[in-house]
Amino acid sequence: MFKYYVQLALSSIMRSKVHSLLTMLTIALGIGACTITLTLVSSMSANPISHKSEQLFRVQLDNWDPNQAAISPDLPPEFVTWTDANNIVNAKQAKRQSASAITWGMVNPTEQGLSPFLALMRVTSKDFFPMFDVPFIYGAGWDESVEQNNDYVVVLSKETNQRVFNGVNSVGKTLTMLGATFTVAGVLDDWHMSPKFYDMSYGAFSAPEDIYLPLGLKAVFELPHGGITSCWKPIESQRYDAFLHSECINFQLWVELEDGEHKAQFNQYLTNYVTQQKTLGRFPRPLNNRLLDVTQWLEYKQVVKQDIQVMFWLSVMFLLVCLINAASLLSAKLHTKHSEIGLRRALGANFSQIILQYSVEIVFIGLCGGILGVLLAIFGLQGVASLYAGYGQLIELDLTVVTSVIALAVVGTIIAGLIPVYSACRPAPAMQIKQ
Repeated sequence: MFKYYVQLALSSIMRSKVHSLLTMLTIALGIGACTITLTLVSSMSANPISHKSEQLFRVQLDNWDPNQAAISPDLPPEFVTWTDANNIVNAKQAKRQSASAITWGMVNPTEQGLSPFLALMRVTSKDFFPMFDVPFIYGAGWDESVEQNNDYVVVLSKETNQRVFNGVNSVGKTLTMLGATFTVAGVLDDWHMSPKFYDMSYGAFSAPEDIYLPLGLKAVFELPHGGITSCWKPIESQRYDAFLHSECINFQLWVELEDGEHKAQFNQYLTNYVTQQKTLGRFPRPLNNRLLDVTQWLEYKQVVKQDIQVMFWLSVMFLLVCLINAASLLSAKLHTKHSEIGLRRALGANFSQIILQYSVEIVFIGLCGGILGVLLAIFGLQGVASLYAGYGQLIELDLTVVTSVIALAVVGTIIAGLIPVYSACRPAPAMQIKQ
């Protein structure tokens, strides 16, 4: 019987090709728009390190102006000073601790026969790599002795290694940059966290850095202050070390804590640390330390912007309008079949059989509309990627989204289509045959 209903559905669709195609396109437009915004919102709000997000914490200390909060109404700065970053990292009170900042510098791969180029760099601590599960294709990060001795070592991104060393294992090889010779300790595999929660200075979806080097080398080479730099009081002089020892903030500080008890212990350490610094004339504001895990940090930073959320709800309303229009088109189509429905009922078909027969046709239309909508969404997401730099990694549709939107198309079409089917079955068969 079901095979017979499928044959009837296909026959009905072929008899009214234009009408059926118009209904499918109406559904596809709504599904396509909703899929694009759903994909963006889903990708933007995703937790890129969910398996340990409750163990990673952003450290905030309130060393700001006593007369004005860093962030209204009474929040501490998002970054820390060079002094605090080094003190807390060197104290080793967490399972892992990492301070980092963005910078840049010239790379001179003359030994490889290449032209110099400007590279985006990150100065950071050794724990950065295991803390954030950074994958390596060759080698590894550096050890503590490198940081203690300020050895000239680097970790390269996969792209930089491809550019300079043609993608081969470059561990142990040398690279001329910043006017000195560095040894390659490791090469990263493909790695692009989205959102880039550990440092959103250049945006939540900015590209990772080209080169990573030990934090202490920032002072050795007097590297530029990238990212966000803020100062609430004048720097004493123009000397580079005057900035480092000022109250200017520029460094991201993250710690990894094992459990709630460890978090409480680290909180107490921060309290003791700030109290001790107050005796040295620092931290003029009331105690206001904060530890936010990854989920809390993403919520605090409002990674999913207001305009994206508005766009999503507008697309949902647009989908509802499309489904209502699809229901109207199906109703108009069924209006021409009242006599056929009446004849089938007069020959013995009951209400449920009529519903099942036309449900097959409605499901087929909804399924085709959903698939067509996904295809439209793919083209739409490619357009988003070309218009908005930095969103390229968000354009991939995953299986969950595809399955969800196709199911939504089918269910929405069934709901929208069964209303006119139900209405068509209400009159007496004799009245329908006369019509």
